[in-house]
Amino acid sequence: MADTHITVEEQLHGGHDDHHGHHDHDHHDHHHHEESFISKYIFSMDHKMIAKQFLVTGIFWAVIGGLFSTLFRLQLGWPEDTFPILESILGAWAPDGKLQPSFYYALVTMHGTIMVFFVLTAGLSGTFSNLLIPFQIGARDMASPFMNMLSYWFFFLAGVVMMVSLFVGTGPASAGWTMYPPQSALPAASPGSGIGTTLWLISMALFIVSVLLGGLNYITTVLNMRTKGMTLFRMPLTVWAFFFTAILGLLSFPVLLSAALLLIFDRHLGTSFYLSDIYIAGEALANSGGSPILFQHLFWFLGHPEVYIIILPAMGIVSHVMATNARKPIFGYKMMVYSILAISILAFIVWAHHMFVSGLNPFAGSVFVIFTLLIAVPSAIKVFNWITTLWKGNIRFTPAMLFSVGFVSLFISGGLTGIYLGNSALDIQLHDTYFVVAHFHIVMGMAAMFGMFAGIYHWFPKMYDGRMMNKTLGYIHFWLTIISGYLIFWPMHYLGMSGVPRRYYEFTNFDFSSMYGNLNAFISTFAVIVFLAQFLFIVNFFYSIWWGRKTKTRNPWESNSLEWTTPIEGMHGNWPGEIPEVHRWPYDYSKDGYDYIPQTVPVGKEEEFLLKRMPVEEKEDEFEELLKDLD
Repeated sequence: MADTHITVEEQLHGGHDDHHGHHDHDHHDHHHHEESFISKYIFSMDHKMIAKQFLVTGIFWAVIGGLFSTLFRLQLGWPEDTFPILESILGAWAPDGKLQPSFYYALVTMHGTIMVFFVLTAGLSGTFSNLLIPFQIGARDMASPFMNMLSYWFFFLAGVVMMVSLFVGTGPASAGWTMYPPQSALPAASPGSGIGTTLWLISMALFIVSVLLGGLNYITTVLNMRTKGMTLFRMPLTVWAFFFTAILGLLSFPVLLSAALLLIFDRHLGTSFYLSDIYIAGEALANSGGSPILFQHLFWFLGHPEVYIIILPAMGIVSHVMATNARKPIFGYKMMVYSILAISILAFIVWAHHMFVSGLNPFAGSVFVIFTLLIAVPSAIKVFNWITTLWKGNIRFTPAMLFSVGFVSLFISGGLTGIYLGNSALDIQLHDTYFVVAHFHIVMGMAAMFGMFAGIYHWFPKMYDGRMMNKTLGYIHFWLTIISGYLIFWPMHYLGMSGVPRRYYEFTNFDFSSMYGNLNAFISTFAVIVFLAQFLFIVNFFYSIWWGRKTKTRNPWESNSLEWTTPIEGMHGNWPGEIPEVHRWPYDYSKDGYDYIPQTVPVGKEEEFLLKRMPVEEKEDEFEELLKDLD
């Protein structure tokens, strides 16, 4: 709120000369021309349509990834039983209704890949970065709409290649979503190491191109396209989160691309980047001099920033939704920004905490322990600020708000278990057990999905011309998801502490783990429930696109940020006339007796013209009349 001392006169007469992105490119928005179906819905260059393309594609992949997890949980929950329907669907991969071990590992691999990259990276960041950055900074569109279109279609092509890999004769990749060599580097190692792995690597290369195109666009747009008055510290926390997420992706994803390319070379060109002293069926291969540990370093140099590429957008969304629905200014706005910056920096120097059992030098391990525990500090700052934002707020429990509060709960409970895994002495015991599965599914998987759900419920009317999603179905969706989610992953911590390893096909042959058969059945039951519960959301989402209740106001949540100043019926260019000028930060809630004050309202004596209590429609009209009078 450092800029609130600037007077209206200074703003209107150029005393505060901040013209970031307020270019004279309004003219193209006033010439409406007929668009074909293909140019409007397929190869669109409108950031709003591209956001919807990312979202719908992400939902499709979420169903596929969730289905895969449900299938392998059936195997883990009831390893002695058969499910004839599986043979009807999967054929030779499930003879007599029981998953083949090789296909089980393929399902685990593809579930992780799809959820981490296609859903939580592209579906979350791609959707909301595209939707909100131009809206919330006051831009007509992205800096390069064409590059923006390409970023989606590279993602789409990556999905096509990944889908094809599911149907090849030898089966999809099955070396785990981390794709560790030597198994992934040797086509003869297993059926899943064949053409399925090659297609996996090609798909990831295409996906990385998509991320880089999008990231360059997001960064450029934020830096160069802000409307007049939109200083950096007047941007919503959503934009800050998307901005740093794009920087993380731009710096880390090329490392994974290099790792994938070197792996392709080892597989098909006879190189030895990751291979040395390998024997197959007792016969030594010619490869020498390589190291599979090199791949781990390259993978996790992306893999740990990837955790924050997934969670930072959710943090930004939750911060914004929470302030709006608590009717309070976000607590510690600048500290929230600085904590995002700190997380982004530290994310690059903690990757080897995934490698404590790889033979890492103990001294190097201790350095990574320090930085791993240090990253908990900015995360704790954010948690403290969320809780204090809620404290004594006039909370509106919309579905978006419930998912935001649920996000905070999950981030706390999942983050606390990360402190255990961040200590190398404990991690050596817990590594590759179900404790790790529980930790990252709560803190990254479920929490990020809750951030995504919060964003969809909150900005749905902005995406779909004022249509609203059904609140009752939203409430049921929330409670089924959070209860079932906790009942799936919380018991896994105890499995992990008992030494039960992850990725095993079944545990009935081992005395130390066979005793947990009932607990695995319990977990699998709720895995099925939580998967089915998501169809409530899907029905609600697609029904509401065409038949949802239409809001009577363009600002149904009484929010301050710029996206709610655009017409209800979306248009290419966002604003029909000049782009609004910004005079304040986006979190002026419950200030000076006023419920909310939009960013476009000048700071100063003119605030006395705002009426404290009036219907929403009249209040919006009053704001507009005030701005006209000032102009």
